[in-house]
Amino acid sequence: MSADELRRLSERLLACARQLAPLGLSSGTSGNLSARVDEQSFLITPSAAAYAALGPADLVVLDLDGTTLSGARTPSSEWRMHADLYRARPELRGVVHAHPPHATALACARRPVPALHYEIARFGGPDVRCADYATFGTEALSHAVLAAMEGRRGCLLANHGLLTAADSVEEALSLAVELENLAALVVRVAMLGGGVVLDDAEIERVRQRFERYVRGERLDEA
Repeated sequence: MSADELRRLSERLLACARQLAPLGLSSGTSGNLSARVDEQSFLITPSAAAYAALGPADLVVLDLDGTTLSGARTPSSEWRMHADLYRARPELRGVVHAHPPHATALACARRPVPALHYEIARFGGPDVRCADYATFGTEALSHAVLAAMEGRRGCLLANHGLLTAADSVEEALSLAVELENLAALVVRVAMLGGGVVLDDAEIERVRQRFERYVRGERLDEA
């Protein structure tokens, strides 16, 4: 990637980072985002930094082993789960980790997000799993995230928050917003005494229709 391309990627990553607070996904300096640079490296937000004050030079480029390739700041303490996702999932190019209230509430209850709404299909299956608890920034947490993310584009982190991943950091941010919306729906439906969960076959039909929609195909019934 050329210097100009890396700067443009940095600007895109920062634009997404600055939306975390306005979108209600995180407060203060919490949360972290990354974007794949190439097969062996990625760009990540620095540790304990206010996103509004950051510039492209404040971001850090790491290889998949966590070695700093460029940047003077300390990378996010959660760099490991970003690195391991990029290593395990070559199709991923952006990751968002945040602590929005409803998703975090479900994560503290260690409950997955069920298919109460068909939008769950955006995440690749009939639910969004909750990863097992492990201390933040540890290899154990990274392993738990990899397991919960198998076949999915998002998960909850027990007693912690959420994580989403996609083919761009912008899409990962969009998924984070959607996951928080779905979590809020779960909480509200529980207040009504429970809801009806869509079956796996319906979610697979919706997932396939989403794929056709993204490709620009007509969605007329056969």
